[in-house]
Amino acid sequence: MACAFSNTCRAVIVFTWAALTLLIVHDAASENRNISFTQQRLVEGQDFSQYFRSLQLGWYHIELVECSIKGELGSLNFSCFSNLQYINLWNNDLSGSIPPQIGSLSKLKYLNLRWKNLTGSTQSELVKLQQEKLKAMDLRDTKQRLNNSLEFVKGKISMLAAKLAIQALEMQAVTVFIWAALTLLIVHVASATKISIHVAASEIERQALLNSGWWKDRIPHNTSDHCNWVGITCDYEGRITHIGLAESNIKGELGHINFSCFPNLQYLDLSNNNLSGSIPSQIGSLSNLKYLDLDRNNLTGTIPKEIGSLRNLKELLLGSNTLGGVLPQEIGNLKSLTALSMDANNIGGPIPSILFRLTNIEYLSLGFNRFNGLIPREIGNLKNLTSLSIGGNKLTGPIPSTIGRLTSLQILDLSSNQLHSSIPLEIGNFSALGNLNLSDNKIRGIIPDELTKLSQLQYLSLSSNLLSGQIPFAIGKFFNLVSLDLSKNKLSGSIPTEIGNCSELRNLTLNHNSLDGTIPLEMGKILWLQNLDLSHNNLSGTIPKTLPPMYLDMSFNSLEGEIPTYLQGHPPKSFVGNKGLCGHVKGFPSCSQSQKHPPSIIRFVKIFLPLRLVLAFIILGFILLLKRQNKTPKLNSRAAKNGDVFSVWNYDGKISYEDLINATEEFHIKYCIGTGGYGSVYKAELPDGKVVALKKLHQSETEDSAFVKSFQNEAHVLSTVRHRNIVKLYGFCLHKKCMFFIYEYMERESLFCVLRHDDEAIELNWTKSEHREECGSRFVVPASRLHSVNCSPRHIKQQHST
Repeated sequence: MACAFSNTCRAVIVFTWAALTLLIVHDAASENRNISFTQQRLVEGQDFSQYFRSLQLGWYHIELVECSIKGELGSLNFSCFSNLQYINLWNNDLSGSIPPQIGSLSKLKYLNLRWKNLTGSTQSELVKLQQEKLKAMDLRDTKQRLNNSLEFVKGKISMLAAKLAIQALEMQAVTVFIWAALTLLIVHVASATKISIHVAASEIERQALLNSGWWKDRIPHNTSDHCNWVGITCDYEGRITHIGLAESNIKGELGHINFSCFPNLQYLDLSNNNLSGSIPSQIGSLSNLKYLDLDRNNLTGTIPKEIGSLRNLKELLLGSNTLGGVLPQEIGNLKSLTALSMDANNIGGPIPSILFRLTNIEYLSLGFNRFNGLIPREIGNLKNLTSLSIGGNKLTGPIPSTIGRLTSLQILDLSSNQLHSSIPLEIGNFSALGNLNLSDNKIRGIIPDELTKLSQLQYLSLSSNLLSGQIPFAIGKFFNLVSLDLSKNKLSGSIPTEIGNCSELRNLTLNHNSLDGTIPLEMGKILWLQNLDLSHNNLSGTIPKTLPPMYLDMSFNSLEGEIPTYLQGHPPKSFVGNKGLCGHVKGFPSCSQSQKHPPSIIRFVKIFLPLRLVLAFIILGFILLLKRQNKTPKLNSRAAKNGDVFSVWNYDGKISYEDLINATEEFHIKYCIGTGGYGSVYKAELPDGKVVALKKLHQSETEDSAFVKSFQNEAHVLSTVRHRNIVKLYGFCLHKKCMFFIYEYMERESLFCVLRHDDEAIELNWTKSEHREECGSRFVVPASRLHSVNCSPRHIKQQHST
C-alpha cells in the first residue's frame, strides 16, 4: 500500500514538473519570435534616407545596429509605422535632432538611439512616449545639449522601467518558487523512500552480525551503531562494505553468518581463525565481493559451485583448510581473478583446463593437495602469472614446454611430485625468476646451460632427483644466488671454481652425489656462506683454510690433512668418514710433523725422487716378506693355542683384549662405522680372521655410577638369550676408563640403515604391509622370549682391568 502511494505521488510530481517545463519553454519561444525579427543588413555606407523610403507599413521591429548608416534621423517619417514596437539604431552615423513624429508611435516598447551626433530638444515627444507603452529607452552617448531636455523624461522612464522590472521579477520569482517547491517535494519523497529502505537494510545487516555470535565480545559499550564495531566498515549510506576479523580466534561454523544479508560487501577476511564446517552456498550472493580470504581455518566439504557467481572477485584465498573434492568448473567464470590460493587442502583430480582461461591471474597456489595427472599445456596462457606453486601433489609426466611462455614468473615451485623427463630448455625464458624449486621429483638428464641465464635467481633447488653430469661452469653467473641445493642426485666431476663468483651465497648443499676432485680455494671468496654440506661424495685433498667460519658437513669423503684450527670447534660427525684427516677434534688423531708439511713439498718429493721411492718400496717389500715367513709359525701356534677366543674353555681375556685394541689401533676413527648418543661402534678384525663389532661407550658415560649399573644389566640380559634375530653378545670390558661390548658383526647393518637407502629399501619391499608386519613379528617374538627357559645361557667371562 505504501509502495503504491509512493509510486502515485512520484507520477503526479513528474507530470506536473513536465507540464511546467513545457509551459516555460513555450513562453520563451513566443517571446523569442517577437524579439528575433529577421533583419535586412544595409550595405556599408548606404544613405539612411534611401533605405527607409522603401519600408512599408506594418513593420513591428526595426534593428539596424552598427550598419554605418548616414544621414539625418528626421529623414524617416515615423508616423507611417503605427504598429512599430521595437527600434534599435545603435552605433551608426545618424545626425540631426530626434523628429517629433516619434511621439506618434503609441505601441513602441523599446527605443535605442544611442549615438553621439543627435541634437535638439525632444522633451514633449519623449514624454508622450512615456505615457504610452514604452518599457525601455537608451539615449546614452548623445550630445550634452540633450541632457536638460531629458532629465524629466529619464525620471519618468526610470520609474516605469523599475515598475516593469518588479513585475517581471515577481513573475519569475513565482515560477522559480513553484519549480523549486516541486523539486524539493520530489527530492523529499525520493529521499524518504530511500532512507526507509536503507534503514531496513541496515537493520538486517546489524541483526545478521548479531546472529553470528562473532561480535558478542566485540561491541563497544558506548555505541549500538554496527558501523563502529570491530572489523566493520560502512559506506556513507551506512551499508557494510568490509568485514575483517583475521586472527580473531573466532570459533564455530562459517554458516552461522547469513551472507545474503550483505549485498554491498566488497571485502571479507576471516583468515587464521578456528572456523569449521563447509563454505555455504549463500556466499554466491555477494555479487560485489572483490576480496575473499578464508585461509588457515578448519573448513571441510567441497568448494560450492555458487562461488562462480562472484564475477567481481579479484582474490580468492582458501588455503590451509581441509577442503576436498575437485575444483568446480564454475571457477572459470571468475574472469577478474588475479590471485587464487588453494594450497594445503585435500583437493584432488586433474587440474581443470578451464582454470587456465583466467588470463588476468597473477598468483596461483595449488600446492600440497592431491592433484594428479599431467600439468596442462594450457598453463602457457597465464602470461600475467608471477607466482606458480603446484608442489606437493601427485602430478606426473614431463614439465610442458609451454611453461616457457610465462615470462613474468618470479616464483616457480613444482617440487615433491612425480615429474620425469628432463628440465625443458624453455626454462631459460624466465628472465625475472627469483625462486625455482624442482626438488623431489624424478627429473633426469643434465643441468642445462639455459638455466644459468636466470640472472635474477636467488633460490635454486634441484635436490632429490636423478640428475647426472657435471655442475655447469656457468654457475658463476648466479651473482644474486642466495641458496643452491643440488643434493641427492648423481652429479659427478669436480666442483667448478666459478662457484666463487656467487658471492651472495648463504647456503650450498651438494651432499650425496659422486663429486670428486678437491674443494676449490675460490670458495673462500663466499664471505656470507653460513651452511656448507659436501658430505657423501668422493672429494679428496685438504680442507681449504680460506673457508669462512660456518656450519659445515664434510663427512664421508676422502679428505686428508689437518682440520683447520678455526673449524675444530665443529662436532666430530662433521668430519667422520675421512681417513686422512687429523687435528684437535674428538676421535681424530693429532697431526704428526710430516702430515703438517704443505702438499707442494709432498708433490715435489713424489715428482723429483721417484727412483728413491721405488727403491724404498722394494726394500720394504723384501723386509715384510721375511717377517711374514718368520711370523707364520707363531700365528699358527697362537691360533692353535687360542682356538675360538669366545669359547669358554679356550677364552684368554688378556690375549683377547690386546687383540681387540690392536685390531682397532686403540679405537682409531678410521675403524668407526657409526656413532650414537651413548657411544661409537668400531669394526675389528681379529688375528684368526673373525670380525666383530665393538660398542665403546663415551667417556662421560663411564663416570656415571647409574650408567655402570645399566651397563651390567644389559650384559647380563644379553648373555642369557640366544635368538637368530637378536645380535649375539660375545663379551664385554668393564673398566673405569674404558667400557665396551663385543657383538657379532652385522654385514648389512641395521633395519634403519637399510631403509635409509632407496635401493636397499626397494629390495626389502618395505612398502607392502605384509613385509612390515613380518619384520615387526620377528622383533616381538624374540623380545617376548628374552627370559624363556628354552634359551641356553651364554657363559661370558668378565675381564676387570685395574
